[in-house]
Amino acid sequence: MALRATSFRRALSLGDEPFDVVVLDADQRHIRRKRITLANGEDILVDFEKPVHLEQGDRLVLEDGRMAEVVAAPEILMEVVARDAGHLVELAWHIGNRHLAAQIAAERILLRRDRIIRAMLEQLGATVRDVTEPFSPEHGAYHAHDH
Repeated sequence: MALRATSFRRALSLGDEPFDVVVLDADQRHIRRKRITLANGEDILVDFEKPVHLEQGDRLVLEDGRMAEVVAAPEILMEVVARDAGHLVELAWHIGNRHLAAQIAAERILLRRDRIIRAMLEQLGATVRDVTEPFSPEHGAYHAHDH
């Protein structure tokens, strides 16, 4: 029988050492009830009362008291860089208007790779390059699109 995790702790409040890790991409870190496998091969059942967005470093609290660290998996992404802050706001508006999951920072925006969106952003004057790194999109009202 798999162990259960019915709660979690945010990384900001921690100083403990986890017994293991679980590597999850951005979609997998939005979770309510799901069986997942730790790095050591042990299965656990995540069984939260409500859906939550787990972040890098958060801990799943197992019924036996142990904690497993959540590690954000590297993902295949596009890095979007603007000419200046005003241009970045314009690009963010176009991205948001298409309800795309985006990780927005002062100097760049990360998105999942999409050739149509890439072409649009380049046409708007953005510099777009492929990167592979953890993805932590803003939590909002967006929904996934497949292009």
